[in-house]
Amino acid sequence: MTGRRRTRSTPAPAPSRPVRATALAAGAAALCASLTAGCGMIPGAAADSGDAPVTVMTWAPQDTDATNKPGMPAMARAYARWVNAHGGIGGRRLEVLTCNDHNDSVGAARCARRAADEGVVAVVGSYSQFGDSYLAPLEGAGIPYIGGYGVTNDEFTGTMSYPVNGGQPALLAGLGRALAAGCGDVALVRPDSIAGDQLPALLDSGLKAGGHADAGDQLAAEDATEYDGQARQALRHATRDVTRRGCVVPALGDRTDTFMDSFRRAREDFPDVRTATVLGSVDQTVINATGGASGPYEGAYITGWYPVASDPRWDPMKKVISEEAFGDDRIDPADAGVQTTFIAYTVLKAVLEKIGHGEVSADTVRHTLDDGLRVSTGGLTPTLHWPYEGKLAGVGLPRLVNADVTLQVVRDGKLVAARADIGGSRGVADMTATLEHADVP
Repeated sequence: MTGRRRTRSTPAPAPSRPVRATALAAGAAALCASLTAGCGMIPGAAADSGDAPVTVMTWAPQDTDATNKPGMPAMARAYARWVNAHGGIGGRRLEVLTCNDHNDSVGAARCARRAADEGVVAVVGSYSQFGDSYLAPLEGAGIPYIGGYGVTNDEFTGTMSYPVNGGQPALLAGLGRALAAGCGDVALVRPDSIAGDQLPALLDSGLKAGGHADAGDQLAAEDATEYDGQARQALRHATRDVTRRGCVVPALGDRTDTFMDSFRRAREDFPDVRTATVLGSVDQTVINATGGASGPYEGAYITGWYPVASDPRWDPMKKVISEEAFGDDRIDPADAGVQTTFIAYTVLKAVLEKIGHGEVSADTVRHTLDDGLRVSTGGLTPTLHWPYEGKLAGVGLPRLVNADVTLQVVRDGKLVAARADIGGSRGVADMTATLEHADVP
C-alpha cells in the first residue's frame, strides 16, 4: 500500500533464528501429528535424509465479500504434496502452512506474525492488499516474501520482497499502451481504496506513451452488489467523442463481473464501446459465465503477466495439478494467482537447490536470493534475479525486475493471445521504459 508503515518497537532479545526455527518446526510437527486438520501443514512422504523439513507459508484472502484467491494456498499445498512424493527438494521435505488474511489489515498482520512465530523460512506465492501491515513484521523477523501477487506497490519497494511479475504497474501500463491507438475517451472504473488509488497513474503512463490523453478516473465500492450508476457514468465518459469508439476499463478484482452485469444492461442506451481489463479481474470462467461470444467481453483486451493457459510452457504446473489436485475446483490453471504461486515455488526450489545440504533458514534463503541467483522459469517469465535496485528505482519501484506483459483478447468467446497487437510476433512487451515515466503514487 502507499500508506506510511507503522513504527515497530524494538523486540525483546530472542533465540538465534536457526535455534528458534528448529524448535518451532519440531513443535509444529509434533502438534500436527495429533491435530493434522487444524494446523494447515501439508503431509508428505519424508525423504530418506537427515535434513530437517523446510517450512514456508502461503496466504491469501478466502470467503470474503471482496477479492478471494483460494487457488493460491491450494496450489501451494498441491505443490508440497507433489514435491514430497518425488523425494522432496534436495532430500528435504517441504511443509506448507497457510493463512487467510480475510482481506483486511488486521488479518494480514496476523498472518505475518504467525509466519514469524512459526519460524518459516519464507512466505511464498501469496496475495494481500495490505503491504503496510505484513511487510514490516516480515522484515523485522528477516523473512523473505517470494512471489507476491503484485497487487500493491509495496511489494516493489521492500528489500525483502522478491516479486516474480510486474504486478498492477506492468498490467495497467501495458493495457494503456494497447488501448492508446484504438480508443477514443477511456474510462477507468477502480476500487475506492488505497490499492485502487495507485491504478490511474499506471494506466495513464501507458496511454501517454501512445500519445493518448489520461483516462477518466471513476471510483467504486470494492464490495458492491450492483454498479448501475457507475456503469452509466463510465459510458457517458467513454462516449463523449462521437467520432471515436471509447473504451471502458473495469479493474475491480472479483467484483468486475458484478460491474459487467450492470454494464451490459446500461450499454443499450449508449453508443458502442470497447471493454478492456487486466487478468485477475477477468478469466475464461468469467467470460463463459457472462455469455461467451455474445457477452460483454467479446473483443476485450486483457493484459496478463504470463503466456495463455493453453501454452505448453504450463505443462509442468498442470502435471502437479493433475497428480496432486485433480478435481480440486479451487485450482484453475488459467488463474493468474495459481500461476504466480507455481512460479514462486519454482523460485523457492531453485533457492533450496542452490543451498544444497547447507543450513536452510530465513537468513540463508534471503542471502541466496541477494547473492545473484538467477532463476529460469521455463520461459514463463524472463530469467529472474533481484539486484539491490532495479531499473525502476527512480520511480519508487526498486524491486520490480520483470515488467513483461502479454496481451490477450476475447475472440469467439475464448481468451487467446493477441500477439501482434502488443510486443510484435512474440506477444510480449517490456513495460520498463513506459513505467520509467509514470507518476507512480
